[in-house]
Amino acid sequence: MEIIVANESHFKYAKIISDTITESAKVRGTGIARRTPEYIIKRLQNGNAIIALDGDKFAGFCYIEVWGNKDFVANSGLIVHPDYRNQGLAKKIKKAVFDLSRKKFPDAKIFGITTGLAVMKMNYELGYKPVTFSELTDDPEFWKGCQTCKNFDILTRTDRKMCLCTGMLHDPKAQKQAPEKINKKAFKRLKSIKESLFLKKKDK
Repeated sequence: MEIIVANESHFKYAKIISDTITESAKVRGTGIARRTPEYIIKRLQNGNAIIALDGDKFAGFCYIEVWGNKDFVANSGLIVHPDYRNQGLAKKIKKAVFDLSRKKFPDAKIFGITTGLAVMKMNYELGYKPVTFSELTDDPEFWKGCQTCKNFDILTRTDRKMCLCTGMLHDPKAQKQAPEKINKKAFKRLKSIKESLFLKKKDK
């Protein structure tokens, strides 16, 4: 298995990456924004993406987006092909894209938003902390990317203050300390509270 920085030679994988993201959203039934092949190609060509390949077969992907005059970068679109799930590959890709972000943008705050407990755990182990959306980038282009998510109405109803996703942030300037042991129950409780809160509002 190769986990490498993507480049123009990987354009041929853009459609399968896009399709895998779309299918994952359907299966999980959670908020995953749709990404077109054209969108993926732009991320492949600027050296801001990690791709996992098993020979010539696509196995996984994640990319970096730069926001707020390089003050913030997001590690987005983490996906593993169904044939390669439950093998620890997502964690390896996540670590690779995090390291690439630190290398290319050493002073930037790294952030992400997710509904997935597994991704929250990976982020936490890398030093991310849960934060409010107000601590993330205010670049409207980032939030525009949420428009294809099925939960976008929640984001707009709360004036972009809350959603089912949890915001997580790694600040390289913050005092370095060993990450605490992740509290899975706390994350699950946070997710259930959000779902209960917003679904009740939607039913009214």
